[in-house]
Amino acid sequence: MKDLIRKQALDIGFDAVGFADASTGARDRARLDAFIAEGHHGEMDWMARNIDRRKDPKVLWSEVRSVIAVAVNYGPDSNPLTDLKAKAHGNISVYARNRDYHYVLKKRLKKLGRWLGQVFDCDLKVFVDTAPVLEKPLAHSAGVGWQGKHSNLVSREFGSWIFLGEIFTTLKIKPDKMEIDHCGSCRQCLDVCPTSAFPKPYILDASRCISYLTIEFKGHIPLEFRKPIGNRIYGCDDCLAICPWNKFSKIASDLAFVPRDDLKLPLLEELISLDDKKFRKMFSGSPIKRIGRDRFIRNTLIALGNSGTNILPDRLLELLEDPAPIVRAMAVWAVGELGNKEAIKGLFDRCDDLEKDNTVRQEWETALNDDTQIVYQEMR
Repeated sequence: MKDLIRKQALDIGFDAVGFADASTGARDRARLDAFIAEGHHGEMDWMARNIDRRKDPKVLWSEVRSVIAVAVNYGPDSNPLTDLKAKAHGNISVYARNRDYHYVLKKRLKKLGRWLGQVFDCDLKVFVDTAPVLEKPLAHSAGVGWQGKHSNLVSREFGSWIFLGEIFTTLKIKPDKMEIDHCGSCRQCLDVCPTSAFPKPYILDASRCISYLTIEFKGHIPLEFRKPIGNRIYGCDDCLAICPWNKFSKIASDLAFVPRDDLKLPLLEELISLDDKKFRKMFSGSPIKRIGRDRFIRNTLIALGNSGTNILPDRLLELLEDPAPIVRAMAVWAVGELGNKEAIKGLFDRCDDLEKDNTVRQEWETALNDDTQIVYQEMR
């Protein structure tokens, strides 16, 4: 049975397949409890609401007997860490440079599920990162890989570059051997994190993670994280990219995950010109579309503020009057960071009775520090 299922899954387009019992280990359940209790989930309240279902597959679906864990490789053609040097360009996480993997994998899982139902007359449910499932521990139990110290799954064959999906089934399938942890004494993924988001090995504080801040977090990104964000406008790959096991990784051959040219280091100056219609068109079919234009421009303005450019785009000053407060606030910050006299005058011209949002006004107060005030007085 297992060989037949594995062959079918590989033929459909998955790169790795494993089988596990429908249960999670005590250590994984304890880690999840601590993650929530310590507030490491940030504003992702849905994680706390569904914690019981997340910890036990049988609470999520009482009839499940086995889990089929699948993986797809999305390995990049170059080291993403080199992209951090391109200050005038936006750095998009490797996984988001083409189609939304949730839809791609779910379509393939449904195809595999239909085949399973026809051949083995079983019931099943398919999941891709959107249901309360501890997918990484289940994939670990199924032998697909192990959870590295960065908390993501690592594969001996594909390194850190894999997407995961699961099929819960009423079939009773003999589990595969669990993969052992091959991290050893290495801690490169912990040390490379620009925001110190790992309080200890295997534990992520998502509220400090750049991926969380630029994707899941809906508000004004705290000042302490803006400089470390650098040119990252959607996600962060640092802890994945530095993993030594990536020396065995393979460049993605799946066309759905080969980077689009326009999403590989796009110019920041062009991105800040996107209105909602252009944003939706550019990111149609991309996971980036999910965060919406305002949060994306928020991220892009932070990257622009970190770019060190000497030429201030006219569009940046226009964004001081954008309808969205999170965009106006980061336009203020970016102008203040770039620090030329035209920018400072724009700040002062805007900083009086016109702005009603308190958070944006606070950004002005922060930007208009003593050094800026001196320059403004020189202008007068």
